[in-house]
Parts: sequence; structure tokens; C-alpha cells
Amino acid sequence: MSQTFGMEAPRGNVKTPHRLPVRYLMLIDSGGSMVARLFLENRELAAEFDATAEEVTAMTQGMQPQRGALGSEWDIALQGHNADERASATLYTITV
Repeated sequence: MSQTFGMEAPRGNVKTPHRLPVRYLMLIDSGGSMVARLFLENRELAAEFDATAEEVTAMTQGMQPQRGALGSEWDIALQGHNADERASATLYTITV
């Protein structure tokens, strides 16, 4: 049995760095299914989920996509994809 009354007092605020904002949303074929990938500004993968999710439609509404991700800046981030998948990828730049 507890020797305390009521609820614990909240802990002090811990100062941790904020997560970096996502800058790119890419829709790319991955083994026959479309995948949505979120990347940071340095092209580091932040999240990956099914491209048919309704959140993808909400995120891309009113945005103009760029076709293909063949540039050298994407080489490390997309090293598991072949040239055809990279050429057919749809890339959205998210402005903050």
C-alpha cells in the first residue's frame, strides 16, 4: 500500500532539443507497392508509411510535385531503389 496521498507532482521540464522539421515527402514504388517517405532537410529518413493512407492526400493538397529523384543528393537515401523507381518517384517539398 502506498504511503503517499493523491497524485505525484509533475517532474521538472527537461530541456531536450526539438526534432527537426520534415522537408520532403516522397511517394515511391517499393517492391510493387507505393510507399510514402518523409525526409529531413539533410535527406535523412524520418518516417515511412503506406502511400494510400488518407493523410498523404491531406498533406499533398495544393502542393506541386516534382517528378523523379535522380539527383546525387538522393543517392544515399534511396540506395535500395533502382533507377526506374527513382525516376518515377513523386517528390513534394514541404515549406515551413
